[in-house]
Amino acid sequence: MKTSAGILLFKRDKDHLYYFLVHPGGPFWKNKDTGAWSIPKGEFLPDEDPMQRALIEFKEETGQAVEGEFVPLIPVQQKGGKTVYAWALEGDIETSGLYSNTLHIEWPPKSDKLIEIPEVDQWEWFISEEAQMRINPAQADFIIQLEKIISERE
Repeated sequence: MKTSAGILLFKRDKDHLYYFLVHPGGPFWKNKDTGAWSIPKGEFLPDEDPMQRALIEFKEETGQAVEGEFVPLIPVQQKGGKTVYAWALEGDIETSGLYSNTLHIEWPPKSDKLIEIPEVDQWEWFISEEAQMRINPAQADFIIQLEKIISERE
């Protein structure tokens, strides 16, 4: 079974929590929005440290490194069976200068033609309600978990 690891970056003001989400690049995701966004994340191998992979993926998908106090969240299983591990981190990132690594995919499928696409084509901060609507439905649980942790700490 596939496993991924990622970072749920969040910030807050006196009224709201905001979540940093990424939109996958490429033709398959081009016109998809609701349920298509994700935390920056990537697959890791059984012998790999998931936290290290999460940090690497964040940098690959944004061009920025993050550090601070990481809060482990309970893994979720997405509809396709992939298990996603995540750590929440309070911090801020300016979206205007971000960039993603690229990858090659076969497009159209079964065409033997390779195209180069950005792994991520959009980065945005969303308030909680909108983030939960836009994020992959299974990953919305990360937001719910974090908000429960925050409310218990206050």
